[in-house]
Amino acid sequence: MFHDYICDLPTYKVGKPLELLMRDYGIPASDVVKLGSNENPLGSSPLVYDEIVKSVKLSSVYPDDSYYELKDLLSSLYGVKAENIIIGSGSDQILEFCVHATCNKDSSVLMAKTTFAMYEIYAKHCNARVLKTQDFSHNLDSMLDYYKKYSPSIIFLCTPNNPLGEAMLKKDVLSFLSKIDSNTLVILDCAYMEYAAYASSDYHIAPLDIVSYPNVIYLGTFSKVYGLGGMRVGYGIANSNIIEMLGRLRAPFNITNISLKAAIASMKDKEFIQKSLENNFSEMPKYRDFANKYSINMLSSYANFVTFMFDESLISKDISESLLRKGVIVRDLSSYNLNGIRITIGTPAQNERVFQELSLILS
Repeated sequence: MFHDYICDLPTYKVGKPLELLMRDYGIPASDVVKLGSNENPLGSSPLVYDEIVKSVKLSSVYPDDSYYELKDLLSSLYGVKAENIIIGSGSDQILEFCVHATCNKDSSVLMAKTTFAMYEIYAKHCNARVLKTQDFSHNLDSMLDYYKKYSPSIIFLCTPNNPLGEAMLKKDVLSFLSKIDSNTLVILDCAYMEYAAYASSDYHIAPLDIVSYPNVIYLGTFSKVYGLGGMRVGYGIANSNIIEMLGRLRAPFNITNISLKAAIASMKDKEFIQKSLENNFSEMPKYRDFANKYSINMLSSYANFVTFMFDESLISKDISESLLRKGVIVRDLSSYNLNGIRITIGTPAQNERVFQELSLILS
């Protein structure tokens, strides 16, 4: 009844839910520090909370399927037209649209060796061949070599990259794009771009930089700096031909009324966004100091998380489990075949708790 290749599909590994942690280890909610999913540790804007309360009465009606108000705000923010924007239930849904629109069993997709796991999973939905470079992080020269050899249907570029945190220079990305012909769709996954832009303009890629390309789409999300991970709202920005084709795959009313209102409200609170970015980069050096103290290899990060890589004397799975039993949730990277952990940068109090518990384990 089902396709044979479905039986071998990998599944995305999510962090342990708070409810299970509390039940399994008897830890009260107030003692849990959840830093495994790259959510905004400051929560959401107060404007969002107010709007959600006001929007509850809209639960019985469908949203405006044009999403015109949200698109207008994104248009103003990025200097693009509404016809260049598609709204999705998280940027993951737009990733899925892209793969289903371009791939089949005769297709291949190209990505970095270590990057967002859903790229591979969505490709395998269509039984497409997955190509990965052998470099530890993104290497555009290697990707260009693979492109020339295999002519993939899709190239995934994640900048800043999850789960490693590295970002690619804007000039290098644009140079790379100029060498890719229009038969290959390039997906720029920029879920963490607000953080990279804050850290350095050299790494800031804006939708306006790519919207004129016939084969490039920029993906953004409200799940990170906007603090709406639970609302599932994302967007894609590209030339109108790409958006029109992807729109054919979009079911009507693909985000909820409340999610729509929350996203609109979140874009209006510039102060909250600034505060979130400032907290992230004022706290990040503390992780660097901790890593240096314990001789841990911390990767450079342009996102809202840091990645600790361990030598053979430490096992990431054991460390993650030990932290979990203390109520600290981080992301074990053994599913990526890496001996490391990814930690979302939290509030000062949350980070201090991480350092306290992790130092006990390492000592």
